[in-house]
Amino acid sequence: MIVDCGIYRGGRRTEGPADFADALALAREAGDAFVWVGLHEPTEKEFDRVSSEFGLHPLAVEDALRAHQRPKLEVYDDSLFVVVKPVVYDAENDVVTADELMLFIGDSFVVTVRHGEGAPLAAVRRRLEAEPEVLGHGPTSVLYAVGDAVVDHYIEVAAELQNDLEELEAEVFAPDTGSDTRNTAASIYTFKRQILEFRRATGPLAAPVARLASAGVPFVNKDSQPFFRDVSDHLTRANEHVEGLDRLLSDILSAHLAQVGVRQNDDMRKISAWAAMAAVPTMVAGIYGMNFEHMPELRQVWAYPAVLALMVLTVLGLYRQFKRRGWL
Repeated sequence: MIVDCGIYRGGRRTEGPADFADALALAREAGDAFVWVGLHEPTEKEFDRVSSEFGLHPLAVEDALRAHQRPKLEVYDDSLFVVVKPVVYDAENDVVTADELMLFIGDSFVVTVRHGEGAPLAAVRRRLEAEPEVLGHGPTSVLYAVGDAVVDHYIEVAAELQNDLEELEAEVFAPDTGSDTRNTAASIYTFKRQILEFRRATGPLAAPVARLASAGVPFVNKDSQPFFRDVSDHLTRANEHVEGLDRLLSDILSAHLAQVGVRQNDDMRKISAWAAMAAVPTMVAGIYGMNFEHMPELRQVWAYPAVLALMVLTVLGLYRQFKRRGWL
């Protein structure tokens, strides 16, 4: 559905017809104005009229309707098509969700198509309307403001992920409390999947933003290049942060697996020590349990307590040695 339709002239919103077709005609007649139409998950029928009035390319229209696109920048004859992926982090459930936001930029119009609830543009529109000097750059200002808002939110989400990762790291390196190691490994792997989902949104966006920051992109105001360079700097910082989180998470997983291996070795040493102590009396008892007629000390009065004492002393000696070496 159409969320909002506004006409902007000289960096300020002006009164105009509610129908976007009439608003576009008025903006083109004025020459220094543009129309901003915002849509949220439009149906094919709703978008057909928009695409025909604004002359949008069929391939871009298909991408906007189907969604599930990578961040990208495509130049067509009559418009510029940009895809960004805002992210939302549910800290309670440790889930990163990537929505999609498409922008069509033309000579006198901007069409934004939003999929999901992660990129409300009302705040962006209000911020732009409060900065007429930025809005005066025309449709490019909307592209900059949307990109800036999305990238700044990347940094906020990365900070939240950093906090949760520090908690996970403290859990992994905490003293052994007998917790299930499988749950810890599953938590680390699940967190890594969320980082991967985040990287799918931030990584591919670097090339389009860098291209917007350079000269020669149609429908982009040349005076807006410093703004896009600022967005590019913020995106680089977000990407570096995400890559750092991914590396740290891999290190935590490796450390956890190493801890599991050490614990298993400790358990095996304890089992081996107890088995060795049990083997000595079993061996002696087994020998004297054989039914031979002629055996040393078999008929001596002191033989039975002597054999028991030998077993006890041998086991105590082994226990002392294992305890000294840390096996018990």
